[in-house]
Amino acid sequence: MTIPALLLSALLFGGMTFFSAGFAPVLFAQLPEDRARPLLRGTFPSYYLSVIVLSLLAAMAATLVDAQAALLLAAICVTTIYARQVLMGQINAATDRGDRRAFGRLHGASVVLQLGQIAVAGWALVRLA
Repeated sequence: MTIPALLLSALLFGGMTFFSAGFAPVLFAQLPEDRARPLLRGTFPSYYLSVIVLSLLAAMAATLVDAQAALLLAAICVTTIYARQVLMGQINAATDRGDRRAFGRLHGASVVLQLGQIAVAGWALVRLA
């Protein structure tokens, strides 16, 4: 089970890192903001769902290899469910009503959460390597 746990964790870490550091910045660099924002907003439900599924599968595979790594990966799954089901809706609502202050606070929280999740995925990956 080491190889599946390692591959799933690597895919999770790489996907999260690419989305945050590659896809989103390039989208804003290549499109006007009024086109980039709705496009990025539309990608989040699928992105979050993929993180939920990958982190759950990685946690299950890691259970037999390293209990701490499995817990770390499960924590990513749970916090991503929160981000998808609660935080994303709050961010979208703040955007829709033009509340820049609430948007900034909520978006900042989502960025901190995402960076923390990437760090945790990296930590789990190192433990499994």
